[in-house]
Amino acid sequence: MPWIAIGLTVLLGAVFAQQPVINSAVNKVLGSPISATVFSVSITLLCAVLLLPVTGANFRPQLLSSLPWWSVLGGIIGVGIVAGGAYLAPIMGAALFFVCLVGGQLLGAAIADHIGAFGIPVRSLSWTRALGLILVVIGALLVSRG
Repeated sequence: MPWIAIGLTVLLGAVFAQQPVINSAVNKVLGSPISATVFSVSITLLCAVLLLPVTGANFRPQLLSSLPWWSVLGGIIGVGIVAGGAYLAPIMGAALFFVCLVGGQLLGAAIADHIGAFGIPVRSLSWTRALGLILVVIGALLVSRG
């Protein structure tokens, strides 16, 4: 089991949980979840561009035309998540927002695994995976009552 990868992923999750809280504060100052999204995504783009030379990666715009049509969905989804977090986290609370977000992610990921979406290997939905998804829904219900 790759414990370092698991630990880093948990750390990323803990840090990621702060994003909608921060973006909702930016939303209050800027007056719009879309303005907060533009700010957040601009910082994301700037950081990614600055990481290019540090990581040795190179961005080749000439390859963009070879991407499949659905590759733009990642950016569109990202905007939805950032804007949705800026708008919904203050209404729901950060914990319920993330329980629902993670529940939706797990459901979407299970479907993607099951059908092999976007070229990933097929991993059928087993009864243990289905039970895990049901437990997440139960967890969301419990958090919403808290």
